[in-house]
Amino acid sequence: MNAIKLFSFLSIIWALLISNPVKADTIPEQIHVIKLDTIKSFLSHLSQNNPITIPLEKDIINEIKRHIRHRVKYYNNRKMRFRYYFAMFEHFLSDANLPTMLKYVPVVESMLKPKAVSRAGATGLWQFMYSTGLKNNLNYNSYVDDRMDPVKSTIAATKYLTKLYGYYNDWALALAAYNAGPGNVRKAIKKSGGKVNFWKIRKYLPKETYNYVPKFIATMYLIEFSKEYGIENLNDKRLYRDITTIPVKEIVDLNSISNFLQIPLDTVKFYNPAFKHDIIPFEKDKESLLTLPKKNIEQLKNSEKDFYIFSKKQFELREGALPDFYTMNSRTTYKVRSGDYLGKIAKKFGVKISDLRKWNNFKSDIIYVNQKIVVYPKKIPVN
Repeated sequence: MNAIKLFSFLSIIWALLISNPVKADTIPEQIHVIKLDTIKSFLSHLSQNNPITIPLEKDIINEIKRHIRHRVKYYNNRKMRFRYYFAMFEHFLSDANLPTMLKYVPVVESMLKPKAVSRAGATGLWQFMYSTGLKNNLNYNSYVDDRMDPVKSTIAATKYLTKLYGYYNDWALALAAYNAGPGNVRKAIKKSGGKVNFWKIRKYLPKETYNYVPKFIATMYLIEFSKEYGIENLNDKRLYRDITTIPVKEIVDLNSISNFLQIPLDTVKFYNPAFKHDIIPFEKDKESLLTLPKKNIEQLKNSEKDFYIFSKKQFELREGALPDFYTMNSRTTYKVRSGDYLGKIAKKFGVKISDLRKWNNFKSDIIYVNQKIVVYPKKIPVN
């Protein structure tokens, strides 16, 4: 009797499975068969003629397993982003005579999020700190952060990576220096007794950098052998080839562009992530570029006069004042608001109270609403 009941129960379950099949996207990623022999074979193939040394380290294999388990769905869900940025990175890496494998650095650094900001303040696809970005021609003001500009930050990264490789003549060490800074790599080399090999100085590096190169290799592995793990083609270059730029002739906001061209605002933002308030500023001595698919840029060119009339009307309907424009270390004038005091203003701009007194010839700390104060900002305030 029990056997009959069990058979009936299993029959019902089977019938339910047939009538309600499990969809592919609901299957847990963990079911991917992870074979050690396959990983070793693929790694051996990846090592051939690769600019970076890839030893069969246990940490590397474990990192690859983690990537296979947890990254497949993420990559597939963001394939358009990968295709766009990979084509861009390859273009500029090739121009700089750098290995195309370096296109995986921003995947490790930011997961290809141009607006990513770390706890330490590193920003953009390539995660530049402010000072490092400045040294590599990435500028910053209250409207635009070049570190979030995909093209400008990629060009800066090629310059910085070229410089780092010149220090060590070894890509694993250059990547470690990219993550931790050349100073930390120098210290690790010294502690190791002068060894110039990432795997031999690894234990002397910060924890994040200790894991950095294995993560880079795991990322490269999974994308290079993406087909074997069910990842769609991430190297389609058509999306990148279809975009172009146009200089703006007046201040415009991204929402106006979206409404005028009747394309999603998210699309406009995707191609123009560097504008912090979704506003493209206009500066006479500096070109500000709008990036969009060619057909949209052509549409703007053909209706340029109408577009700027439309954009101006949109600004007139805007609630509240536009954010103030500030640049680092340049002379600007700040209008005192209700609730302000010298200490608050000093903190806002990253300067000393004594500097504010000196720049404005103040004999006391008393200030008044609507009073204009000269400031040389050391940081860009949040409006």
